[in-house]
Amino acid sequence: MINGVSGEGANDSWLLELNQSLANTVDALHTPRFTSCLMRVLQVLAAFDCAVVVGYRPDKHPIYLFDSLLEHRELLFQRYLLDAYQKDPFLLSLAERQEQGVYGIDDVFCSGSERDDYLQNFYHQTGWKDEICIALALDGNRWLVVYLGKLGDRSALSERFHHHECQRLTLFLSTLSSLCRQHWRGPFHLANAMVDSDVAARLRESVESFGKSRLTPREQQIAALLVQGMDSHEIAEYLAIGHGTVKNHRKRIYAQLQISSLGELFGLFLNHIVASSASTN
Repeated sequence: MINGVSGEGANDSWLLELNQSLANTVDALHTPRFTSCLMRVLQVLAAFDCAVVVGYRPDKHPIYLFDSLLEHRELLFQRYLLDAYQKDPFLLSLAERQEQGVYGIDDVFCSGSERDDYLQNFYHQTGWKDEICIALALDGNRWLVVYLGKLGDRSALSERFHHHECQRLTLFLSTLSSLCRQHWRGPFHLANAMVDSDVAARLRESVESFGKSRLTPREQQIAALLVQGMDSHEIAEYLAIGHGTVKNHRKRIYAQLQISSLGELFGLFLNHIVASSASTN
């Protein structure tokens, strides 16, 4: 039985749709269409209302790569990416397990009270009724983390993810991971995300304009890489300059922007995103 429709014809139709969506995703490797094509593959495997994709490395800010949120997007940019990610049960579980997989709410909570608190806070704020997290291993300590959400009674979809949907995702986990390793070979940042969405375009514009009035072009370039999650060693390697040079630029960036920490820099950048979006709208 496929999505409530039994029979060989329904199965053949589903396999054809999956095969075509996978072929489209392969064709879209290293192009702006890749993430949208990947979302289509996931939609065939498990029906969902919204998705968020981040690049993850332990003990560092997650890197925004994609979202299809229609409501409460300010929670993603003003809260989650700033500091709330540190309490994300899925990321905490991934840091401990270091295993790729498909995880539901019940897989990441040790106690019912913690689960209930999360559901009351996160779900009440976002309108989500259920979610699953797909953790895909790329290379070294780099992971691609995909959150799929259902909106329940505000959606035509069922309120919960079905067991067979999680099974399908798990079955194709190696294929999904291989595709993502091919696409995200370099460091996580927006220039390499190559997402064909208005959101990604606005974020790129925000990155390019951040600190423009106070910083030199090189300082602005380094500041942009910092707020996208790269550390000093990664920036030095990416720009083919010395680590000490990056540290000196970083000190001047902090001085020019009148801040004293990476957290303050990140907060300043998120405020810049909000201001830029408001002026555009």
